[in-house]
Amino acid sequence: MHSPIITFTIFLLVILTVPPIFERLKLPGLVGLLVAGLLLGNNGLQLLDSESETIKLLSSIGKVYLMFVAGLEIDLEQFRKTKNRSIGFGFFTFFISLIAGIGVGRLFSFDWNASVLIGSLLASHTLLAYPIVSRLGVVTNEAVTVTIGGTIFTDTGALLVLAICVGIHAGNFTPLNLIQLLVGLGIYSVSILFGFDWLGKEFFRRSGDEQGNQFLFILLALFIASVGAQLVGVDKIVGAFLAGLAVNDVLGHSPVREKVEFVGSVLFIPCFFVDMGLLINIPAFLKTLNSVWLALAIIMALIGSKFLAALFTKIVYGYNRNEMLVMWSLSLPQVAATLAAALVGYQTVNSAGERLINEGVFNSVIVLMLVTAILGPLITSRIASFLTVPATNLETDGTAISWQEDGDEVLEESQSQFTVVVPIYNPQTQHYLIEMAALLARHELGNIIPLAIAQGQIHMDDPQLQKALELSHRRIRGAIKISQKFAVQAVPTIRIDDDVALGISRTSREQSANLVVMGWGDTTGLRARLFGNVIDSVVWSSHCPVVVTRLLVSPIIIKKILVPVKDFSRQTISAISFAKILADANQAEVVLLHICDRRTPPEQVIIFESQLTEIISSSNWKIQTNIQTIPSEDVAKTIIQQAQGFDLVILRFVRYRTAGGLGVSEITTQVIQELNCSFVMVGEPHS
Repeated sequence: MHSPIITFTIFLLVILTVPPIFERLKLPGLVGLLVAGLLLGNNGLQLLDSESETIKLLSSIGKVYLMFVAGLEIDLEQFRKTKNRSIGFGFFTFFISLIAGIGVGRLFSFDWNASVLIGSLLASHTLLAYPIVSRLGVVTNEAVTVTIGGTIFTDTGALLVLAICVGIHAGNFTPLNLIQLLVGLGIYSVSILFGFDWLGKEFFRRSGDEQGNQFLFILLALFIASVGAQLVGVDKIVGAFLAGLAVNDVLGHSPVREKVEFVGSVLFIPCFFVDMGLLINIPAFLKTLNSVWLALAIIMALIGSKFLAALFTKIVYGYNRNEMLVMWSLSLPQVAATLAAALVGYQTVNSAGERLINEGVFNSVIVLMLVTAILGPLITSRIASFLTVPATNLETDGTAISWQEDGDEVLEESQSQFTVVVPIYNPQTQHYLIEMAALLARHELGNIIPLAIAQGQIHMDDPQLQKALELSHRRIRGAIKISQKFAVQAVPTIRIDDDVALGISRTSREQSANLVVMGWGDTTGLRARLFGNVIDSVVWSSHCPVVVTRLLVSPIIIKKILVPVKDFSRQTISAISFAKILADANQAEVVLLHICDRRTPPEQVIIFESQLTEIISSSNWKIQTNIQTIPSEDVAKTIIQQAQGFDLVILRFVRYRTAGGLGVSEITTQVIQELNCSFVMVGEPHS
């Protein structure tokens, strides 16, 4: 039973089946992995042995991968916006929690080194409830942004304290050793943060669209940083976290990032949590009542210290009560850095055979994780709906979708004609697709560029290439006939390219296009999961907005348009702008649907509707428009129900971590699968 193949098979079976069961029970999936490890380990069926080399390898990879993803998940752009306040909150939540943890350690007669480590375990936090504030559309609230940015300070500080505590526990640790460690760690950190950032950008620039090589480069960076940390004298999870921060800007929101996170989230990180379950010794935990009181003390110390940190931040920076509570609840969960550091402390043994933290502390940290992983998101979901987004996020000119990214050059006057690029491939969807593009171009007094991509071959006289070019010419001729019906100029383009997605993006950039209109294609299958979907890649790489359509009727007969409005993000504004153009061209009716939480105060709903009305009135909106607000817990189901009787639903394109295919949110995925009418998804550049 301890064969590596059998062990790996059991791991895969657990990862596949257990988390969905626990999620149906409204419990985090990682709790299920811990329980599975507990049942399959020495305290249960004894099918898995935490001392086996296979489990040690998988768990070690999962541990460094967990910290690597923790570094990737930190939004550096948001941190830069509120850097000073993020550091302020990070300082409060780190040192208050550190002092509280040290107090608990000393109260239970641990030595100073172990007590400081316990304090560092409480000092960090995991943004487990981030998807909740994202779903509620309040990520741009400053209190949320500050809490997210503070994660850099807390996680880095906690790992630094861990490195020092481990070094002291190893023995022969003098002040000179401490200075050497800090200097070495400083040089190493600078080398990783700046060196990997520069190398990564250079490698990605030179490798072009070779996603396989880019993926391998990121993995190599992760493990080089982990090995380098051990050579410096600190634990490998410190290097993994720094590597995540270093390649954060390199990966951005690219498809490679999704694949990196996907591999970790579905395989290696779950292995780490299963191994954590294997290490839990329930008999030892229950045998000593002292351990139970220790767990309670640690939990209360964490909850109290995080609350005090949020309270002090509220007083210093003038946040309101709801913002303070959200900062508190977001900083409660202790998962990534806490669990990884606790395992390091538990496995660190000095020459006398003594562990840095004993089994009681380790088990208490597991209990802490379970409690905070449930409590934090629960409080966040109840309080975050009361937050408001700053008024600066509502600014929009209400015109056609024509914004440019910061730093883009202003187009010359001769190039400023509204241009729509229409990639054509599927004859079944081509007719309606060209009609949609022509309708938009006519309204904006612009032109369309029907684009056919022929797959490149090594030899330009290859028969397959010749057939592809002939087929492209036939499609182009059909597109021209359709555009002539709308009295719109068509500038047909045929391109030979090895990569269809980049061919579309490059052409739209070369032609200074304002919009790319694409048809809905296959988003599943083996190839899409391994290499990504063409639509997903175009949305990521394009310089201009991308509209993805599934049209069941001709766009010229669309008279009723439904636009779900979640917040006032740029993606939402682009969806509203698109609805305005199409409705104006067709003299159609638009319904802006806002689905709010049932606990949302009426006054907040009124404020949201007034802000939405302000956007409409400021954009010369001349079409019939209704604003409808519906309280509901099931957003997707409500959209599907309200869409009955409408000709078209316009959705935001919001990226969601996935194996490949179209990276949209879970809500959007459910909606597009069950809608019985046409739909459009509007994606902003790099959305």
